Amino acid sequence: KVIWTVLVTILGYASSLPVGDSICTAEELAKYRIIFIGKWSQTAFPKQYPLYRPPAQWSSLLGVTHSSDYNMWKKNEYASNGVRDFAEKGEAWVLMKEIEEAGEKIQSVHGIFSAPAISSGTGQTSTELEVHPRHPLVSFVVRIVPSPDWFVGIDSLNLCEGDHWMDDVSVDLFPYDAGTDSGFTFSSPNFATIPQETVKEITCSSPSHPANSFYYPKLKILPPIAQVKMVKLKKSQLGLSAPYINLPAKSNEIIDSVS
Repeated sequence: KVIWTVLVTILGYASSLPVGDSICTAEELAKYRIIFIGKWSQTAFPKQYPLYRPPAQWSSLLGVTHSSDYNMWKKNEYASNGVRDFAEKGEAWVLMKEIEEAGEKIQSVHGIFSAPAISSGTGQTSTELEVHPRHPLVSFVVRIVPSPDWFVGIDSLNLCEGDHWMDDVSVDLFPYDAGTDSGFTFSSPNFATIPQETVKEITCSSPSHPANSFYYPKLKILPPIAQVKMVKLKKSQLGLSAPYINLPAKSNEIIDSVS
């Protein structure tokens, strides 16, 4: 009976650990400042660059810290209803509900974080986030405005390396298509993709159509349209700022307000 009890305890502990990841044995938790930098300029992306109604801009950043049991979004898989609403309209409510339900159901989510929108294609926004050894992964999405269903983001970036947290991370970001709207240009009208397609990275040659706003056949690779930096905060730097929540949008315009 004793052996059986110990075995059940060990198996129960193992089942609660992140699947597919090396076990994080870092200090209890860590806090980071995440800085999102928009690089969507008319110089870098001259084709059909949106100048008005609305001009090129970025929605609020919505992110989550989690274990490998949860994915906010994933390349080559179908976007959830929440990601669809966010990528198409900048509406965050369904996505936030999905995150909340995942946290309650499988204890896979540690926290949600959000940063204000950027009113131009270039500029930056930031906020703070907290990671835990059981939840060392970071995912987020930012909508490209205007666009049919295009976004940038990160899927499950692990900030833990064995027994320590990384001091800083920098990642170049490229556009993705959520697979839910069939528009080719930034200002395309709503045209639902039926049946829905999987999330795909947009490149200089894919979709291979001259009307595509990111179609640059003379390039080998698109320049980064954005960049994200995450810097581990020292204890003396801690202090969370007020979160920003993305409100329902009208057409391609994003409205943001302090929660």
